[in-house]
Amino acid sequence: MSGPAPLVDRIGVLKPLRVRDFRLMWTGLAVSMVGDGIYIIALALLVLDDLGRSNSTLALVQGAVLLPQVTLIIGAGVLADRVDRRRLMIAADAIRFVAIGAIGALALLDVLTIPLLIALAILYGMGMALFGPAFSSIVPTIVPEPLLVQANSLGLFMRPVAMFFVGPLIGGLLVDAFDGAALAFIADALTFVVSAVAILLMRARHQARDPADTSSAMDDLREGVRYVRTQRWLWLAMVAATVSLLCTWGPWDNLLPVVVTRDLGGSASDLGVVFGAGGLASVVAAVFLAQRGSLPSRPVTVLYLSWAVGMFAVAGFGLVTEIWQAMLVAFVGEGSITVLVVVWVTLVQRLVPPHLLGRVFSLDWMISVGGAPLSFAIVGPLSDAIGHDATLIWAGLLGGGITLAFMFVRGARGPERDGSLATQEPSAAAA
Repeated sequence: MSGPAPLVDRIGVLKPLRVRDFRLMWTGLAVSMVGDGIYIIALALLVLDDLGRSNSTLALVQGAVLLPQVTLIIGAGVLADRVDRRRLMIAADAIRFVAIGAIGALALLDVLTIPLLIALAILYGMGMALFGPAFSSIVPTIVPEPLLVQANSLGLFMRPVAMFFVGPLIGGLLVDAFDGAALAFIADALTFVVSAVAILLMRARHQARDPADTSSAMDDLREGVRYVRTQRWLWLAMVAATVSLLCTWGPWDNLLPVVVTRDLGGSASDLGVVFGAGGLASVVAAVFLAQRGSLPSRPVTVLYLSWAVGMFAVAGFGLVTEIWQAMLVAFVGEGSITVLVVVWVTLVQRLVPPHLLGRVFSLDWMISVGGAPLSFAIVGPLSDAIGHDATLIWAGLLGGGITLAFMFVRGARGPERDGSLATQEPSAAAA
């Protein structure tokens, strides 16, 4: 193969880029991830500086983005299994372009209000809800099975680079250069145009639904739920995620900044370095898994063990006394979670029938994050009552302990014992 093929072949995480359709889709995704990083900076500065509002208002807008992702994700999964997933992703990009572009235009005209911003944030969240299940479901239809681990690793390799380094850097420069966040939002909106065009150029035409199938959307949803209920390993993992994230999501997101800036006396830059250590771990873990090129011999066991380590890391934040220790805990925690995500997504893509993938991924997301709002709601009062260090320690111990306990529940590691993985594992020759 001519051109860049030698480099692509040598670096495992890049191997899926040999597939034209995946290369196009991933390029568009990478550009839109940079836009997501711009959005992180632009939204905060828009609300806090340009509109002169408080952190509570910023949290309200962020919650508005999350709301449709929770309420619409099941419907999005059903759609991903009923229609051409390419068209669904293009529609999602179009929705996000309109929402983010409107925020930028209204801010530029100085007519943006908080109610309008919340409404557009909800519209933006709708686009995100539509895109996720379609993307996760289409990957195994365009990437050969031997390259699934690398394909899933590639997204986790790019995410911290694009969203937490390149994007915020560009966003900050745009805000400073144009004395406001409006043009940063317009730049973010244009990234969705790039993503949509890249997907439009894909040659594959995916028809997930048999035209002769006259079942309703509710019938399809019930089919997806029935399938998950018959797969004990699948629903056990989803329930484990609900409980463990209930314990740890709120403490990690809300109390880590408190630990770094108050307990350890760190600056905003120190907090950025701690988060950066976690991002670096994601890159390292993704590259390692991609170079390995296949799932571990006992993937479900590795999934639960890496998951538990990531949860126990939350307890580590309650014990640190130096910035470097917080960096180490973040590195271990984020690296472990990256291993979990790559193994989990690849397992689902290999073991779940292709026509059910959209529904299964959407059910996974809804069930897994079901405890997240409660986690955010209770972390404040709990930390006020017992202290944030104690909250972090108990949250991590409970989250990690519960995760390990689920690993030993009957059927949790079924794919390792019933031979289904052996029939799905690609041969070395195929790779």
